[in-house]
Amino acid sequence: MSRPVLKGILDTIGNTPLVELRNVFPGLRSRVFAKMERFNPGGSIKDRSALGMLLNRIHEGQLVPGRSVVVESSSGNLAIGIAQICKYFGIDFICVVDAKTTAQNLALLSAYGARVEVVRTPDPETGEFLGARLDRVRELVDTVPGAYWPNQYANPLNPLAHHETMREIADALDGRVDYLFSPVSTFGTLLGCATYVEQHALATTVVAVDAVGSAIFGQPQSRRLIPGHGASVPPALFDPAVADEVVHVGDLDCVVACRRMVHREGILAGGSSGAAVAALEKFSDRIPAGSNVVLIFPDGGDRYLNTIYSDAWVGEHFGEVSHLWKRALTAPGRLRLTTATATGA
Repeated sequence: MSRPVLKGILDTIGNTPLVELRNVFPGLRSRVFAKMERFNPGGSIKDRSALGMLLNRIHEGQLVPGRSVVVESSSGNLAIGIAQICKYFGIDFICVVDAKTTAQNLALLSAYGARVEVVRTPDPETGEFLGARLDRVRELVDTVPGAYWPNQYANPLNPLAHHETMREIADALDGRVDYLFSPVSTFGTLLGCATYVEQHALATTVVAVDAVGSAIFGQPQSRRLIPGHGASVPPALFDPAVADEVVHVGDLDCVVACRRMVHREGILAGGSSGAAVAALEKFSDRIPAGSNVVLIFPDGGDRYLNTIYSDAWVGEHFGEVSHLWKRALTAPGRLRLTTATATGA
């Protein structure tokens, strides 16, 4: 059966594959699925958020080519999603990033024609860049004519876009989603999925996957190496009540899980995707046999080639640890993940 011809690249956002993982948890007596968001055209789940926050304003004439300027703070996937949409509609985009933004992401933003502003001095109170980035966004919104700030951290259209993410998952499994593991940062994905679960009375345990050193759920904020999940301050969308469980995952656990995914499944997973795998491992003893477990994989590993998938980078931060993903399983269905964090963290 042939697929319909789509009207433009943005029509490919959503309807991403749900893939069963058959090798990474061979002894787990449940089915495990990955929602592969790397198949969105911008390469991540943030394409959904970007489209949700911009499309209606464009169609209603509130964002106009040649007059409007989208301004947003992002150092990664959302920036790329917005840049693609703005280029498609001919709208200018100013992206505020920081000194930790990867050269690859900067190159992608340049390719889409975004104007990039780099914040090089972190917030003096937290030592993180987020607060400083947001201050610069506010300055731009106040001074640039026609500026519009989607504000992924507080915009209700961000989680609303992920009602569709959860609908796709539920439809694929005939409504039987026993556990959902969702990495958290802006809280958009988890909040949107959890709201859908509540509205449709699904018997789904929603598990938030946060980073060790993230302040979202009240842990002391500390240095984190891997972006994509966690935050230095709780986002405005944060609602602790929507998460039934919370699992914190360290940087090294993410690396090990990502490397094991390549070895066991042939999947090059991004950092937060590896966090979801590691979180399931930590939580697996609490999952009844016969459950359907879904892990949201926000992006792929192609944007982590110089970090997670670089032997030199891993060695610099963690030492020689390749045995952690190359060794045989230590017990049926159990990958022994380390709880160590980065050296110097």
